[in-house]
Amino acid sequence: MAAVFLVTLYEYSPLFYIALVSVCFLVTSALVLGWFGLGVPVILRNSEETESSTRVLKKRMRQVKNPFGLEISNPAAASVTRGVTLTPDCLEDCVLTCYWGCNVQKLHEALQKHIYCFRIKTPQALEDALYNEYLYKQQHLKSIKKNDKAEKYCQLPEDAQVVDFGPVPRARYPLVALLTLADEEDREIYDIIAMVAVIHVPDESYRLSCRILYQYLLLAQGQYHDLKQLFMSANNPAPSSSDTFPGESSTYRGLLEKAGLAGDEPEVQEETSKDCVVCQNGPVNWVLLPCRHTCLCDGCIKYFQQCPMCRQFVQESFPLCSKKEQDEEDSTHVLQDVLPGRVF
Repeated sequence: MAAVFLVTLYEYSPLFYIALVSVCFLVTSALVLGWFGLGVPVILRNSEETESSTRVLKKRMRQVKNPFGLEISNPAAASVTRGVTLTPDCLEDCVLTCYWGCNVQKLHEALQKHIYCFRIKTPQALEDALYNEYLYKQQHLKSIKKNDKAEKYCQLPEDAQVVDFGPVPRARYPLVALLTLADEEDREIYDIIAMVAVIHVPDESYRLSCRILYQYLLLAQGQYHDLKQLFMSANNPAPSSSDTFPGESSTYRGLLEKAGLAGDEPEVQEETSKDCVVCQNGPVNWVLLPCRHTCLCDGCIKYFQQCPMCRQFVQESFPLCSKKEQDEEDSTHVLQDVLPGRVF
């Protein structure tokens, strides 16, 4: 009986192998569809299906005007003992108040009080929320005029006798800067009524260079948002003067002057447009979340589920400007190009 079965299997072996391969294919297809469902991976789709079905979620954004700006002048020279030089850049008259050695827990509790208890519109409101849990307060009595980029110097007094804030993790932030609107009328106009900047200042225990760690924007509606930096690709890889510290650029120019090689300052190019990293043609307009890379144009955004810069999956995205704003900007550039030459 066994011999008859083997002879029969030998005679019909091609059909047997075909049936076996068909069964394996059906089982594999069932497993793939059962695992992915209808959302088959992008690599298995053609380009037309990818364009229509892999578009990431568009995050709904609300445009608001931020009246506050803050930068650190010459961060390489900043320290706890020597102090910090800050440069505010505000659209309205504002007040700068600095708190040295602010308690970390109390600061975050104060931000929560802005949501649930009272609005932090003035330095006194923040101090009440902090329960005065800071080492030293320094307030510039004269309000900072709008668009005035005058440098403000912040330093601990010598009698404070503070040379460091202890090892990491710390219980106190080295410096917290608060920017508030000086006029009550401006607080009724702007959605953003205050900005809290957490600044790291190097000391004897932790010598990381001076930088802004966090910037919290406080809204009049009882919300606050952590201001994040966007990462954009640059067309010109050569570092610009804004990428170097002021001390480094002045030292470099001083050496050139001594050698007799220093010439006139080159004109700064006004071209600030960035091209899409994929097509190298359209202007960059889309921000990818959560990686915050700004590298795609309106035409290429619909083809990607992963960031082309870091390969992280894109959960949401939003445009820097709408189509209407782009058209208005393009028409403005055309008008500016036409007017000087009077060519019609």
